[in-house]
Amino acid sequence: MGLLEELTADTVSIPESILKLSTEEMKNRVWEIKKTLGKRLFIPAHHYQKDEVIQFADAVGDSLQLAQISSRNQEADYIVFCGVHFMAETADILTGNHQQVILPDMRAGCSMADMADIHQTESAWKTLGDLIGDTIIPLTYVNSTAAIKSFVGKNGGATVTSSNAHGMVKWALSEKERILFLPDQHLGRNTAADLGVRLDEMAVWDPIQHKLIYEGEIKDVKVILWKGHCSVHENFTLKNIDDVRGKYPDMNIIVHPECRREVVEKSDYNGSTKFIIETISQAPPGSSWAIGTEMNLVKRLINEHMDKKIISLNPYMCPCLTMNRIDLPHLLWSLENIIDGHPKNIITVDEDVSANAILALDRMLARA
Repeated sequence: MGLLEELTADTVSIPESILKLSTEEMKNRVWEIKKTLGKRLFIPAHHYQKDEVIQFADAVGDSLQLAQISSRNQEADYIVFCGVHFMAETADILTGNHQQVILPDMRAGCSMADMADIHQTESAWKTLGDLIGDTIIPLTYVNSTAAIKSFVGKNGGATVTSSNAHGMVKWALSEKERILFLPDQHLGRNTAADLGVRLDEMAVWDPIQHKLIYEGEIKDVKVILWKGHCSVHENFTLKNIDDVRGKYPDMNIIVHPECRREVVEKSDYNGSTKFIIETISQAPPGSSWAIGTEMNLVKRLINEHMDKKIISLNPYMCPCLTMNRIDLPHLLWSLENIIDGHPKNIITVDEDVSANAILALDRMLARA
């Protein structure tokens, strides 16, 4: 089954016996199953998950970090990944054959990852090769499908995270004249600009039009940005910043580098989810912060740091809708299926895809 089929399949089918339970009954049952399975069960949860899920997590972190932690946990037979599809794929790539990675709801996808499918990417690669020859190295954000990671590994490139993007872009530019950066144009643009690449040296590949968008001469292009974005982070705007500056002149503004270039430029700080969490944690009591990232995380930071004034940069921002597919009923349903001996929503990545994806991951980790 392909990714699109998996995400659109009717896999919910949560039985009435679960849905009729009260929240407290569901929570008690999850704790009971965790105790029964013991070390055979491992539940990693992404920072953007709801608190109703986070409370049961054995580890909380970013996608690659959670996949790596899962890979080191050889005692676990079942890894119930509370995140989105590409994260569970990465966990399956890195974990052992004796382990099963389970996604509680197959509809938990990622709009950014879905903006670069393998057919579009292979077609773009051929067209770009015809235009500028063997002068390009591909980089992909870890927020991408296993197929894209595999493509990048096969073609000499590497994965990047929002934490190490600067180092990886610098490495890539030492390897080839140009970079194809997938699938998030904003992280690619912000990173390259920080390293001194001018905006007029960056082009955008539009996979829908199958066209390179660039007004200058192709020989001057250093970075080709895939036309993709995070549907959460792209919704932070200059108006949001102006509103905060007008209402709270002394408030610090910190955003994720998946935000638009103009938003990052006008903010006081920008960095990965880990950077945002650590910056807020280390900030002095009484300091004030407007945070431009996913709302579940912002709300958690507000609750964890009552000694600071914290708001969302965009007061009307919704949580990541696909992350929110994973909820308490789906988590319980996944665990009940394990207990019954019929685990569902098992994520399996083809061995050939995994092998090349590991090449891309290893090239990154060797330079981390």
